[in-house]
Amino acid sequence: MRGDFLVETSRRDRGRGDRAPRTEGAPGRAEEEFRDEVVSVGPVSKTVQGGRRRSFRALVVVGNGDGKVGAGLGKALDLTDAIRKGIEDAKKNLVEVPRYGTTIPHEVIGEFGAGMVLLRPASPGTGIIAGRGVRPLMELAGIKDVLAKSLGSSNPYNVVYATMEALKQLRSAQEVFLLRGKAQKAAEAHESEVSGDGTA
Repeated sequence: MRGDFLVETSRRDRGRGDRAPRTEGAPGRAEEEFRDEVVSVGPVSKTVQGGRRRSFRALVVVGNGDGKVGAGLGKALDLTDAIRKGIEDAKKNLVEVPRYGTTIPHEVIGEFGAGMVLLRPASPGTGIIAGRGVRPLMELAGIKDVLAKSLGSSNPYNVVYATMEALKQLRSAQEVFLLRGKAQKAAEAHESEVSGDGTA
């Protein structure tokens, strides 16, 4: 009798386990489209009355590989928490990156603090010619061909945020025509950027 009760209980538990993932699968899909990459991590020391308090900070970039990218900085007593906070901060600072094929529409220079980054369009097949601070942002933004050069500080924090400032300045040909009030040329520019099968 007791054995039958245990078998019946295990069947009920197994049934609950089979049903649980089906209800939890749908809500998390929006978060899964973004990938993240840790650019730099390091310890931070703060002197207090009782001595030194050590913590960590992490510089993280996130993107969906299709024109959306962001960078964030997280600080916490534990490295894992610092990375998690960095990811959350980066998702709050996402920017839309206009692209022309596999590269950027035009040359641009971004500045942040002592950092200065130059971005130039490149022909297909060139690849991402950039350092460790710029490359993750380009890859996660979906840019495959670009030339980048750091003209200022080599601090990864300054380089990443200077690159973000450069990406914010990018404008597509359609946006420029609309700003100048030339709607007809904007429509023609949009048609030239989109191929016959509807893909950019």
